[in-house]
Amino acid sequence: MMRSVAVVTLMLLVMSPSAWAATKAEINAGVKTTLKLFNKQVPGGSVLLKSSKGALVFPEIVKGGLGIGGEYGEGALMIKGRTAAYYSTAAVSVGFQFGVQTKSMVVLFLSTKELKKFRNSKGWKAGVDGSIAVIEWGAGEDINTMDINDPVIGIVFNNKGLMYN
Repeated sequence: MMRSVAVVTLMLLVMSPSAWAATKAEINAGVKTTLKLFNKQVPGGSVLLKSSKGALVFPEIVKGGLGIGGEYGEGALMIKGRTAAYYSTAAVSVGFQFGVQTKSMVVLFLSTKELKKFRNSKGWKAGVDGSIAVIEWGAGEDINTMDINDPVIGIVFNNKGLMYN
């Protein structure tokens, strides 16, 4: 029993947002690098990025699990090439899972209405406050060949690690 408590305590400490909180300069550097990687790894992504009204960029979202899992990442909302605000994302899950995984995510707001709705909300939740069409990026795909009609899309790429669910 004590071992289980120790493992859960360690997981909570490792996944605690305050334990890993980055400075604004670190987030900005990560966002800049991630956008370069996005333009390089996602064919057609640069065109979509330029046409967006804003981009919420999470350079690294870390997910870990050992029975109880969690994920956390920090990022910034970019509007017209400038940082407009800083955000974090977090989630907890319960069930059989094991491993550690990282990913990058860029959420593109393709309409001014949805961007304003996002910026004016407190504690915005996907699926509740807005809908996001999530695209898991794979090699050989080209965004130019996709028919995108959603006003908000999230593109997940740069996956690393192994997670068993």
